[in-house]
Amino acid sequence: MQDVTRKRWLRLAKIGTVCLILFMLLRAFEHSNVYHPSTEMELRVDEVGIPGEDIWLTADDKIRLNAWYFPSPASSARAQYAVLFAHGNGGNICHRLNIYRVWHGMGVNFLAFDYRGYGRSEGKPSEEGTYLDAKAGYDWLIAKGFKPENIIVVGESLGGGIASWVAAKHKVGGLVLQSSYTSVPNLGKELFPFLPVHQLASIHYNTLERLPKIKVPLLILHSRGDTLIRFHHAESNFRAANEPKLLHEVYGDHNETFMVGPEAYQQGVEKFLQILESAREQK
Repeated sequence: MQDVTRKRWLRLAKIGTVCLILFMLLRAFEHSNVYHPSTEMELRVDEVGIPGEDIWLTADDKIRLNAWYFPSPASSARAQYAVLFAHGNGGNICHRLNIYRVWHGMGVNFLAFDYRGYGRSEGKPSEEGTYLDAKAGYDWLIAKGFKPENIIVVGESLGGGIASWVAAKHKVGGLVLQSSYTSVPNLGKELFPFLPVHQLASIHYNTLERLPKIKVPLLILHSRGDTLIRFHHAESNFRAANEPKLLHEVYGDHNETFMVGPEAYQQGVEKFLQILESAREQK
């Protein structure tokens, strides 16, 4: 009888071990598909082509983060605005130069930061960690003297979920979602239909759930040719958002916006800034 009981417990222990290993593998698979950091800095801030500063931020949990700050020209009529930019899941701040140049060309200040584990930033990326990273950027802009209502949070791809968190939790002047999703589980279900993504997901970034609570001007930039994050994500986010809002189409696949149609991106940004300025005049 004792041998039977012992064998039964050994069998249960083996099953439990297998389940634990599978669970850990799924968590590692999830994390590796959401975050693709690069620690190689391919250029310095002074090689971007616009005047900029290499700075360091400190998150609330003491993680140090590298960032680039591009001040607007002193003569700019939009010098009161500052962009807080949350980039996509791959690379680091070295890899979004066209975005920096467009916004800076519109006369606004621009802060791009690397999440923990990206570029020269310390730590390892996680959902809660990236929220703290964005807050560190927001706090830095406030300390710099920018009014909350003049801070525009821009989220590219993965960064959309981080930008929407900032807009939901802190006072800002506007939100931009560039080639972004409704939520990571919704996107994961499309990319991995053979997995029970919604049941197992631990990383959420649920922009769709936050948008009805966000009451600042919204710009959504998205391409119908995006094969990674399909256009219907933009449409769903747009429906969920409050006015004033603008859905502006760009062109090309997920990472081809500036190869195929940079003018469309510039036009969308300019229209959005005009919306912000109009709303400011009406107050």
